[in-house]
Amino acid sequence: MIQPVLYSGCKPEVAAFDGRIIAVGARARPAAGRRAEVVRLRGVARPGLIDSHIHLEGLADRKLTVDLSGATDLRDASARIRQRAKELPKGAWVMGSGWYNDAWPEPAFPTRQQLDAAVAGRPAYMLRKDGHSAWVSSEALRAAGISSSTEDPPGGRIVRDDHGEPSGILLETAMQIVSSVLPRPADPDLDAAMVAVLGDLARFGLTSVHSMDSAGTLASLQRLRASGALPVRVSYNLPLADLPHAERMGIRSGWGDPWLRVWGVKAFLDGSLGSRTAEMLDGSGVARLTQDALADLVQRCARAELNVCLHAIGDAAVRRALDALAPHRNAWPMWRPRIEHAQCVHPKDIVRMARIGVIASMQPIHAIADRELADAMWPGVTKQAYAWRALEEAGVRLAFGSDSPVETADPLAGIEAATAWRRRARWHPELALTRASALRAYTAGAAYAAGMESELGALRPRKLCDMTVVDDGGVVATVAGGRLTWRRTPA
Repeated sequence: MIQPVLYSGCKPEVAAFDGRIIAVGARARPAAGRRAEVVRLRGVARPGLIDSHIHLEGLADRKLTVDLSGATDLRDASARIRQRAKELPKGAWVMGSGWYNDAWPEPAFPTRQQLDAAVAGRPAYMLRKDGHSAWVSSEALRAAGISSSTEDPPGGRIVRDDHGEPSGILLETAMQIVSSVLPRPADPDLDAAMVAVLGDLARFGLTSVHSMDSAGTLASLQRLRASGALPVRVSYNLPLADLPHAERMGIRSGWGDPWLRVWGVKAFLDGSLGSRTAEMLDGSGVARLTQDALADLVQRCARAELNVCLHAIGDAAVRRALDALAPHRNAWPMWRPRIEHAQCVHPKDIVRMARIGVIASMQPIHAIADRELADAMWPGVTKQAYAWRALEEAGVRLAFGSDSPVETADPLAGIEAATAWRRRARWHPELALTRASALRAYTAGAAYAAGMESELGALRPRKLCDMTVVDDGGVVATVAGGRLTWRRTPA
């Protein structure tokens, strides 16, 4: 039997029934009634925090493969890889992710020979922290058919040494030549890792996420949804390669239910700052998608009533995204075009974003990790990089996330990065947001970016009962659909 629930002790108090809010504040206790289940929580109740850009598959991979995040140098990374190789059967692929050479004392990209030494000649594939470069072994190159005569694919580059041989570093679409031959985890292993990942996200106070992942992730999430094991709502954005399948089946944005739904199509226009492939107006970087292909993508999505999530980090990529989106303003009632990351935007294009109605789906935590590199790689334009305040003042709607596992999925860390950190670091402090604005980008703005503003983003009657309760020590409890998905153990 379903009975009302009163979340008591927090401010404001909230009453819920069958997963939805029925009253807030002074009206909560009378609305819940005397027979309500009482859940006592101390802290401030906020609308459930939403991560607008996350990679669940990448997080699951960290639990299934060698985690190189935080490796202090090449030796540390190699030691972790060597240990993992010893645990695997002879000839098995050694896979991992998270290495970040810019944080090493010797920041040069590693080589295949160095990886060969760590894996004793096995095939190995190590994804860089930003997901835009891969470090592969000689055997992996052989298995994928890459040699000195292999041409660079469109939108990618096979880095070569002084002798013209592949160095072991693959950039952008060149990674796919090897990643396409990687072994995939068994369904039970992937599902177990996904359950652990979603539990971690609930501990961070997240109630919803917008995932940018492969079809394998959607299959895993469907299995978990069928078994009732989703503690976090997921709006799934499919990769560009799967657009023809969605068109053929007639899938539209919003298909699914409030726990698991399809929203848009994710496409890459450029690379990243860290991999030196962000497409800039000065001519640097890599264009992963031609303008003709981009225009065709946007037109097809508008016609199919599927939203677009366009990865654009450099100012040139952002401009190309706006050029493609401009003819399709208000393409259909739920048209919510997004530029993912928008890390560097020319001031003239900030105004265009607002006029066209494009959402800036950004990750404030990137600014902390990227500050030194941005100053070095983008001299003279960092005053228009990570420009949350300028975008907001121009009327651009903000939706915040983490890009995890590139950075931590902790939304409180993201709010801190967008507000106090920027002022404290004295790094263009005029671009910092107020806490209210940052919170709005993690709640109402994020809900709007996935077409769920009528259901999420505020603590109001009739909305879904998703809450994040916090105090000075961090997250106290997470509630999704009126169900307690995580609670801090009392000291």
